[in-house]
Amino acid sequence: MILSPEVLTLQLLNILFLIFGGVALWLSVNIYLKWDINSTNPLQYKLEKQSFLASTIIKYLFAIKLPLFLFFIFTLDKISTLLTGAMCGAGVVDATSYGTPLITLKILNIYLFGLWLSLHFVDIKQITLPKTKLKFGLFIVLFSLLLLEIVVEYLMFNSIEIDKMVSCCGTLFSTSATSTMSNIFAIDSSILLSIFYGNFILLVLFYKIKPKYLFGLFNLLFIIISLLTLITFFSTYIYELPTHHCPFCILQKDYYYVGYLLYTTLFIGTFYGIKSEFIESNQKDYKISLIFNFFYIVIVSLYVVIYYLKNDVWL
Repeated sequence: MILSPEVLTLQLLNILFLIFGGVALWLSVNIYLKWDINSTNPLQYKLEKQSFLASTIIKYLFAIKLPLFLFFIFTLDKISTLLTGAMCGAGVVDATSYGTPLITLKILNIYLFGLWLSLHFVDIKQITLPKTKLKFGLFIVLFSLLLLEIVVEYLMFNSIEIDKMVSCCGTLFSTSATSTMSNIFAIDSSILLSIFYGNFILLVLFYKIKPKYLFGLFNLLFIIISLLTLITFFSTYIYELPTHHCPFCILQKDYYYVGYLLYTTLFIGTFYGIKSEFIESNQKDYKISLIFNFFYIVIVSLYVVIYYLKNDVWL
């Protein structure tokens, strides 16, 4: 295992997650099996106190987990200097078979923990606490995913061989790559861009008429199409290089860490869009989603416009 300060910090925090998450899990199972809001016996009062403790633990887990994901990405970029051939975090992710599943798990868990927190706030607003059993049942599933993430993260860092040659991002994200990504580059950019901007236009339309679930579903689609267009098209204008498509290098100092802004904006916009449909319909959530998704579109589009104005040519 690479014993850098960043990796050791991640592993230490994972141990703390397991300890406190384990306490929350034990309380959640107890609450899920025995909860009865209509009961007046001492056990129910005890469960209500336990639910407050468990909810507090889970809230703090999410409060730490959200910035920790950004620290994880920073760590990948930092240790890439130790691997032969790696130029950024993409090389570290590709160094083992655990990299891509781990990134996917981490993103999924952030969205799910956020949705749990939203469900919790809906629950405590009502005297009868109607969502209590549901939210703690959901946490049992979430803890399983969190445990899986921690195990996969340990396996990834433990499997990295410093003396082994890895692929750089220029190789991984190129038309000649022998992977699924090379098939994506085969799609005409105009088609992807049409879907990208068309998706947002539909989000504006759904914001107006609010058909059930469509706003949330198209936010899910917006995550995928935004990442695809960022890799295949917009990244080249950020780098001002037609052959550079890496989604990790935009997190570096050379590009003013704009990747952190882009990914954070995309997460906030799509999260509130999904939350508004699947947790509780809320006018404020619709607005936040639309504003941040629009902000993301403006940023990536400005790179294209500014490049054209400066050079009078498209990439």
